[in-house]
Amino acid sequence: MRTITYLEAVREAMSQEMRQNEDVFILGEDIGVYGGAFGVTRGMIEEFGSDRVRNTPISEAAIAGGAVGAALTGMRPILELQFSDFITIAMDQLVNQAAKTRYMFGGKGKVPMVVRTPAGSGTGAAAQHTQSLEAWMAHVPGLKVVQPSTAYDAKGLLKAAMDDDNPVIFYEHKLLYRTQCEVPEELYSIPLGKADIKRKGKDVTIVATAIMVHKALEAAAELEKDGIDVEIVDPRTLVPLDEETIIESVKKTGRLIVVHEAVKRGGFGGEIASMIAESEAFDYLDAPIKRLGGLAVPTPYNPTLEKAVIPQVPDIIDAVKETVRFK
Repeated sequence: MRTITYLEAVREAMSQEMRQNEDVFILGEDIGVYGGAFGVTRGMIEEFGSDRVRNTPISEAAIAGGAVGAALTGMRPILELQFSDFITIAMDQLVNQAAKTRYMFGGKGKVPMVVRTPAGSGTGAAAQHTQSLEAWMAHVPGLKVVQPSTAYDAKGLLKAAMDDDNPVIFYEHKLLYRTQCEVPEELYSIPLGKADIKRKGKDVTIVATAIMVHKALEAAAELEKDGIDVEIVDPRTLVPLDEETIIESVKKTGRLIVVHEAVKRGGFGGEIASMIAESEAFDYLDAPIKRLGGLAVPTPYNPTLEKAVIPQVPDIIDAVKETVRFK
């Protein structure tokens, strides 16, 4: 397989799907000639034209509302919101319309749409352009929530999202766009709700999402020097959640650390911790569950302060050592 970036994998998945399904189109701000805020759709308007790569006004409510309407008429829209923070402007369309329609109409009103949106810190974009709000979306029945951490996962999960007859929120961490890995040229699908064990280990389980998967892998490499063997589980999708894989990992290691970039308070890590506490894995725990998340402050613009409010590799290392050494 060839090596491509996460950004290229997302673009390739959309392009390949659009070539084989004329019902698929993209809409969003500056996604045409400009190619989107992060260049993900660059070059696509030249191939598919302005009817299928549609620039929109600066109105997330209008973008989401148009996508819901298009999906209800049989189209399969992919909307790009420039930053995940702006999903707040489209909450009625997504939470009260897209997420509820299929249930309210007895399954007859399908809403096959994908909401792609860059999330996360690390670019100095400050408080209004760096939030990780995936826990909000995971709280809403009717929405599916996806968080790929690698280019391989991004392409396969996006294909599954585009095939789904339900609205899918697809989070793309901004710092992952330039990361690379091997990705098949053909279009393939990774089932939603299937976690991936990014590293096998026996001493402690880390459940990490998005950019934190890479930080956890870096921490695990350092911890290995001290004889600590870390298993890293990447849920890949929060809704549906692969509870079985997480439970089996915790039963094997007897310890659990959950790490995400989103603010710890109310973050999805609490859901994973509660799930383990309510499962048979609870009896296997040899130490308290530990959660790592962002501080409950707006993300600072200053690069040093920005890093200080988000879990970093040393924080993960310290948490693992404390958990492993718990008596």
